[in-house]
Amino acid sequence: MHQGSGILSTRQRRLAWLGFLLAAVQAPVSAKLVSDGSWLFSLCVALMVATVIIADDAARRRPAEARSRD
Repeated sequence: MHQGSGILSTRQRRLAWLGFLLAAVQAPVSAKLVSDGSWLFSLCVALMVATVIIADDAARRRPAEARSRD
């Protein structure tokens, strides 16, 4: 049984992880430094990127035969 390929290329996947880590680190730092709630934007971006990474993981773990039937 072959593993399916994901929705992201290897390079895109690495950049998504980098973007997630940067946004996840920036949110608490900006929350500490800024008095308004603008740090929530960084948190939302990190969550959206994490969702894409999880969807890519699910697509990669799905067997190739199951993908071709859909």
